[in-house]
Amino acid sequence: MAWFRSRPLRSRLALLTAFAVAVAVAAVSAACWFVTRAQLEGEMDSALRNTRLDQGAVRNLLTLCRQGQEPPPVGGYTVQIIDSAGGVCASGEAALPVGEGDLAVARGTLAYVLHTVKDADGREMRVYTYPQPNPPGLAVSVARPLAEIDNSLSALGWVLLLVSGIGVIGAGAAGLWVARTGLEPVNRLTGAVEHMAATEDLTVRIPDEGEDEIARLSRAFNQMTAALETSRDRQAQLIADAGHELRTPLTSLRTNVELLARSEETGRAIPPEDRRALMASVKAQMTELAALIGDLQELARPDAVRPGPLEVVPLHTVLRTALDRARLRGPELSFTTELAPWYVRAEPAALERALVNVLDNAVKFSPPRGTVEVTLMRGELTVRDHGPGIAPDELPHVFDRFWRSPSARSLPGSGLGLSIVARTVKQAGGTIALSPADGGGTRATLRFPGAPTPPPELTV
Repeated sequence: MAWFRSRPLRSRLALLTAFAVAVAVAAVSAACWFVTRAQLEGEMDSALRNTRLDQGAVRNLLTLCRQGQEPPPVGGYTVQIIDSAGGVCASGEAALPVGEGDLAVARGTLAYVLHTVKDADGREMRVYTYPQPNPPGLAVSVARPLAEIDNSLSALGWVLLLVSGIGVIGAGAAGLWVARTGLEPVNRLTGAVEHMAATEDLTVRIPDEGEDEIARLSRAFNQMTAALETSRDRQAQLIADAGHELRTPLTSLRTNVELLARSEETGRAIPPEDRRALMASVKAQMTELAALIGDLQELARPDAVRPGPLEVVPLHTVLRTALDRARLRGPELSFTTELAPWYVRAEPAALERALVNVLDNAVKFSPPRGTVEVTLMRGELTVRDHGPGIAPDELPHVFDRFWRSPSARSLPGSGLGLSIVARTVKQAGGTIALSPADGGGTRATLRFPGAPTPPPELTV
């Protein structure tokens, strides 16, 4: 078994095919041989039962035996006459042994007997014994050698063996050809995988014509490589964008630190007002760096990995907490709210962060003493500001990582907030969209599956 498992797949398929054909051919050949043997024996028995000597031939045989002469063969059969005392008058090449059945027929207790014996020369003979009515007390045994059947069966056996051998060899060759042909797409797939592993070339594609299992496997492989290529491109883009975004605050931070260090080294004091401005700038840049790194960590996690266990969360309660934080960031703004109870299944911390990001955007772009309208009805959350709005050609890009509207480049932020919001809403099974609001401003619409009443407390 270990040797068999170490063979290539096509060799194993060819061997299994040859083995299956060999078993089938052996079963058919054995059945054919036994059926033919039974048929030949039946025909011989029928011929023996239909062979009877007339009374004249029986008297001639008995006369020759009494005169001490050897009776000649009768029609190619071995014939012997048996009396009730066991006496035998034989005609043929060798005498046949007399059994109890033969004596019973001579004595009239059996109608006939059909059996196989060996003659004096050791040959197997098929013997049919029947009673001779005139004169009474005699039985006639008619026999034919079984070699007639054995010779035919031997010839048939050799023919079946030859045909079976040819069939098995042909089946093995056909199995090997079918295996090679059928596994050719798998060989191409294996070659593509090996090439991809050696060169890291994710642009490799293999043909996927047809609707069979191999075509489905090829399509699945192409989809996998396309997904890997997209993931690698997104990773490279994320690294490039992150490096670009980190460069600006790091450059500014290094410049400010160098100014402070040079002041200490040269002994030339920086005016107190300028020093406070430098320290405030350093603090702001460090805060921006910390926020950017946190956003990058959030987005670097694979989509399939959830940030935490999903729980049944009251969306209206989380939204009120996010509103309290948004009011602190825009104390001059007014918020109008209409919140109906709604329960969703989400990760509480991630959900709150996403809602804070949406409200922060509304606060950031609202005019001084403006109004932010927040509505939650039947799982649909709407956040509307009265700011400058978003140009229609910019709407398709608002959820891209690090994308920022040209009009917002001067405002604080990393361009990752809405990407995190979209990711969190998707993990909760919801959707998000931004659209221009009537009368100016932007409307953010978030839809969450859920219910207005709390379900049983479950954690997924």
